[in-house]
Amino acid sequence: MLLEGLETLYLLAHEGTMGKVGSRLFISQSAVSKRITNLENRLGKRLIEPHGRHIRLTAEALDLLERVSPSLDELKGQISDSRSLEDRTPINIACSETLLAGYLAPLLTDYMQQHDPFLRFSTHHTPVIVERVRAGDALLGICAGRLPAGHGLQGTTLLEEPFYLVGDEEDARKSGILTMELDNPSNTYLVARLQEWGLSARMQMDSYLALLEFARAGMAPVLLPAGLLPKLGSAALPCKPLGLSRPLSLIYRPSVAKRPRLLTLIERLERHFHSMQPGQ
Repeated sequence: MLLEGLETLYLLAHEGTMGKVGSRLFISQSAVSKRITNLENRLGKRLIEPHGRHIRLTAEALDLLERVSPSLDELKGQISDSRSLEDRTPINIACSETLLAGYLAPLLTDYMQQHDPFLRFSTHHTPVIVERVRAGDALLGICAGRLPAGHGLQGTTLLEEPFYLVGDEEDARKSGILTMELDNPSNTYLVARLQEWGLSARMQMDSYLALLEFARAGMAPVLLPAGLLPKLGSAALPCKPLGLSRPLSLIYRPSVAKRPRLLTLIERLERHFHSMQPGQ
């Protein structure tokens, strides 16, 4: 099919190897290669070329994706909207790793035991969560950080989660802090706010859980969201609020709210975070 070939090429542009694409699509590496070959034959042009251990898309492939990607995402989303959702159909949820670790693991474990054992989770940064929900690869997304403008999805802000400076403030101002990647589109707004505090990034990490371990070890002052502070355990470290926060958001395609099984889960998630609001 043309659609599956385009989807495979789209994923290859993001993942870089056929093995990773196969894992995303739950097919073999040879099946990924066959899809790309079939698409090349259909279009009459070469779409990939070797690049060290990875694969690089040709200029023709990049031009094709630039033109078809928005329509491809919307088409996949429409197909997802039309898909039957029976009681035993798996519900894919794309989620921030820190939200699972800091807020959601006990709640969702209980929900699966008591209500719906067919929830399936994957963890990503917010731009990927938005992409997966828009394309229908995930029916719900639970995001941390600012959402991109014009994402076209429905949803709600669950909580404004404060950040804390964990460690010595004087050392932080003198030598900088460890923080999440600030060039991630969901985090770029923090750069100016940190500068207002006289703080700069000494190192930037791809994972808050890695930052948590550095904070616990006392390597350097670390910027951590409130939900991860209990994970510091017995480490006696100063924690200072900075007046910074990040929105935690629940996102989904508009059709999702019309499905009773998903609406029940959405309402449970909203109540859970509402109970954390000040004064509740």
